[in-house]
Amino acid sequence: MQRSLSLEWLCMAAALLALTLWLSGPQQLVRANLWLQDLSLRLHQPPASPDVVLVLVDERSLASIGRWPWRRALHAHVIQHISAEQPQSIGLDFLLAEPDLDHPEDDLVLAESMARSGRVVLPVVRGLDEHSATLPLPLFTQAAARLGHVHVPLDEDGGVRRFYAREGLGPQPWLYLGLSMLCVTAPERPDCQTTQHKAPAEPAPWQRQGLTHIALAQGQPPFAMYAYIDVLRGQIPSSAFRNKHVVIGTAAAGLGTALATPSGPDTASAYHAQLLGHILSGAQQNQHTASASPWANRWLNVVPVALGLGALWVLGPSAALLTCAGLALLTLLVHMSAPALWHTSFSPAAALLALTLAYPLWSWRRLNAAARFLNQEMQGLRLQGLGTQPNPTPTSGDFLQHRIAAVEQASQQLRQLHQFVTETLLQLPSPTLACNPQGAIVLANSAAHRYAHSLGRTLQVQQPIADLLEGAMERGSLLPLWDRNAPPPLTQTIQREGMDVCQNSLLMLAQPFTVAGETGWLVSLVDISALRQAMAQRDQAMHFISHDIRAPISAILTVIEMEQHFGEHRSDTLSTPLLERIQRYARSGLALADDFVHLARAQNTTAQRAPVELGAIIDHALDDTWAAAHERLVELDWMPQEEEAWVLGDASMLRRACVNLLSNAIKYGPIEGTVSCSLALEGSDWCITVHDQGEGISPSEQERLFAPFTRQAQHESSGTPGIGLGLAYVHTVAVQHGGSIRVHSAAGHGTSFTLRLPQASAAA
Repeated sequence: MQRSLSLEWLCMAAALLALTLWLSGPQQLVRANLWLQDLSLRLHQPPASPDVVLVLVDERSLASIGRWPWRRALHAHVIQHISAEQPQSIGLDFLLAEPDLDHPEDDLVLAESMARSGRVVLPVVRGLDEHSATLPLPLFTQAAARLGHVHVPLDEDGGVRRFYAREGLGPQPWLYLGLSMLCVTAPERPDCQTTQHKAPAEPAPWQRQGLTHIALAQGQPPFAMYAYIDVLRGQIPSSAFRNKHVVIGTAAAGLGTALATPSGPDTASAYHAQLLGHILSGAQQNQHTASASPWANRWLNVVPVALGLGALWVLGPSAALLTCAGLALLTLLVHMSAPALWHTSFSPAAALLALTLAYPLWSWRRLNAAARFLNQEMQGLRLQGLGTQPNPTPTSGDFLQHRIAAVEQASQQLRQLHQFVTETLLQLPSPTLACNPQGAIVLANSAAHRYAHSLGRTLQVQQPIADLLEGAMERGSLLPLWDRNAPPPLTQTIQREGMDVCQNSLLMLAQPFTVAGETGWLVSLVDISALRQAMAQRDQAMHFISHDIRAPISAILTVIEMEQHFGEHRSDTLSTPLLERIQRYARSGLALADDFVHLARAQNTTAQRAPVELGAIIDHALDDTWAAAHERLVELDWMPQEEEAWVLGDASMLRRACVNLLSNAIKYGPIEGTVSCSLALEGSDWCITVHDQGEGISPSEQERLFAPFTRQAQHESSGTPGIGLGLAYVHTVAVQHGGSIRVHSAAGHGTSFTLRLPQASAAA
């Protein structure tokens, strides 16, 4: 299910991100983005600039003066009247591209009036094709302070929200009329220094630059507006135009088209002169906003969608829903704040659409995968023997409800199975505990509680198992059965035998386990006291058998020795070779019995712990092996230590272990060779090293050297007596004393055996 969901999530994420990239491009989801942009700009409507004044040709002016067009001498009179008040600029929103044939002298009067004012800006419009422009008459062009285009593009819904800062022919298009009016008093503005006053000499296509969103001003009406007839009659106060930007235009039916402005509720429609006032006011206060670049707009849309997809994958259903809703709200907040913070307008409709689609799409795919997974799991449980009844595909009702009912049935059976397993574990006859990797008890069965009660202790959850096994020591090494400071690693099964504080023989079996990603120990404590008692009886029987073997063998040796000393005066004396053979066999049998007895005693008897001085032990061992060394002409090299080497151990066992090492060195070394023995302190251990000058031991044979009845192949074929119990005895003694035995050998350089024994503390 996880792999299937991962693949489906990747496919859905790739599809939604690709869709977002495409829909966030230009000319996509235009209506939705326009609505969102209207909402954003409406929240940031700036106050109207008090420096903008409108003089409008309204219905009352038409009724007073007459039908349009009027004589241009009237316009000259109005310009002269306004210029007398020292305005900042005058925008004459009339197209003066043709001469007045009825009153040609009016053109000169108007041109002279504009020239004397020096503040008049005239409009330019696009020609019939993209390589031409309609400019005012040359005399008007020369008299005007600046020129400016008056085009505003219509959006798909027929509304006006934006304008191009520059439009025109050639590399230096004209500024918009409202922006050109600002250049009259502020020619140092960067935009004002790159404009032209006439059409280019060479044909050039019409260009548009700097698409800008209009910041419609607040108020109803937002600006001071005067009727043309009132200005003409001088009925407006002289201060009305002082230091103002004055727009002269039409606002009457039949003289122009009312333009829809969806961004402003108080100006649902406006004539171009009124729209020019909004553009002029916003530019003067730097309130207009630019459209974000295509890639910036794509990033604004893709980033929240990518975060939402990540939340769908990582978080749960409720958290993912809240995250997607929060990301959509955050996208809206960024969009709403962008005009005020960065003077930029984004198009977030693609991100909002993708975030709206992401959650239901992913929920649908996850629900479908969950239903498919439940069906597969039910089939798997039936194949594994869980008694769930196969459910037919429902023909009516909620499909998921049927699946939930089937899972509920399986869960009930699993709970019953879990209860059965738990009760079985609790009723196991041996104490069984489940522990974490540090040895803290997680679960204990009834037998474990009974065992703890027999020791006068109690068991609790998270209690260290070392508390239960306090005082239990491993047989031989006398180390704690469970070391609380150094728990065993979870890499292998642990099997240890020891005795608890009540002298019960215990076999501790610790098996590492992993369940649902959690690791720990399953520890069983088996009481083998009865088994140990049976083994003791067996060992006792073996001792008896060994004694019975020793007795006749000893008698044989006695007879042979008497025959050798006293049989020379008798006529029926046995031959010397026969006597030697019988003697050799008898000594071999006696050595076999002795080795059996000593090895059995070492393996089944706890070594007595008493202070023992190793130097004395080695001296006695050298005395015991002197005869064998003398027989093979072997020199025993031993340099006693000045420092006494004290250990805690069984003197007889240690002495025999040294005898075995020395005997092997004498037996398997060369005749007339040297066997050296040394004693040294290495760290906290005393080391007894016995070195011979034999042929050495191969690495493959060193691995099994200390196993009972194991001999080297070369010794098996050489006829050297022995059965391979000597080194097994040495190894057993070393373990009983908490030490070790190691071998170092190289072909042709002899063999060294080192017996390490812990040094006795000063208190001991």
